[in-house]
Amino acid sequence: MRFRNLDLNLLAALDTLLRVRNVSRAAEEMFITQSAMSNALGRLREYFDDPLLIQVGRSMELSPLAISLEQPLRDIIVRIEAAVESSPTFEPAEATRAVSFVVSDFTLLTIVPRFVEMMAAQAPGIQLHFKPQQNAPHLLLERGEADLLIAPTIFCSANHPSERLVDDTLCCVVSEDSPFPGTRMAEDAFLSAGHVAMLAPNGGESFASRACREAGLAVKVDVTTFSFASLPLLVRGTKRIAVVQRRLVECMVGIGGIRIMEPPFALQPLRQSVQWHSHRSRDPALIWIRQQLHEAVKVWL
Repeated sequence: MRFRNLDLNLLAALDTLLRVRNVSRAAEEMFITQSAMSNALGRLREYFDDPLLIQVGRSMELSPLAISLEQPLRDIIVRIEAAVESSPTFEPAEATRAVSFVVSDFTLLTIVPRFVEMMAAQAPGIQLHFKPQQNAPHLLLERGEADLLIAPTIFCSANHPSERLVDDTLCCVVSEDSPFPGTRMAEDAFLSAGHVAMLAPNGGESFASRACREAGLAVKVDVTTFSFASLPLLVRGTKRIAVVQRRLVECMVGIGGIRIMEPPFALQPLRQSVQWHSHRSRDPALIWIRQQLHEAVKVWL
């Protein structure tokens, strides 16, 4: 099929090329030969009268025209994928589609296990793929690389629909043999002690770090880690503190060697939301799956 003399079959190839910026990897992703992908790129360059991808050293960069085409083309592809994958009816027990989620390891340890158990019982044919949360995680929704995002509401995009999933509070976790008395952390101890903090490997600020900053707290960070789940483990046997989501600590307190203390200041509570691309609002499978997520978190309530 052609539109203004452009073979529309080339649009999928162009989308993949702009996204991965590598002819070999684009060919692998589309299950065609490298020579076929090279041929597609040549035809695209001829049609647009532009190099589109430019070899710079060992990598390829996008031309100005390619940059201007990248997001509109991705939007078109996402719309097509949403239309193809969506069906008027959805039978969980018979469904066989794959669904991908963007989640933090906090969500992976707290919400996901119960959710996976429920899905296995009700929709065993659905494949579930969980991807790590990154800075600006909504970009994966917009690129069509994820179906659902579970993240703090403040990190969700205003350009796509979302709904509140569950709330949590922040607490302090310390070593069981730490010198901090009582159940509430003293203000001077909180500010003077070394902290263990989560630092996302691809940049960005964790919710706990943001909450402390917005409360005007300048904590002294001695140790950083890329994983929320490692925070309780990294304070054991030390005099350090970690500010962690309460439900995560409650899941891990059974390992021993740690205890929970209340922070000395009121910190902003954590509100987790589930978000999806606006083009997929009417997808009955995603509507049903979101309902199962809400059922999964009811064990907390």
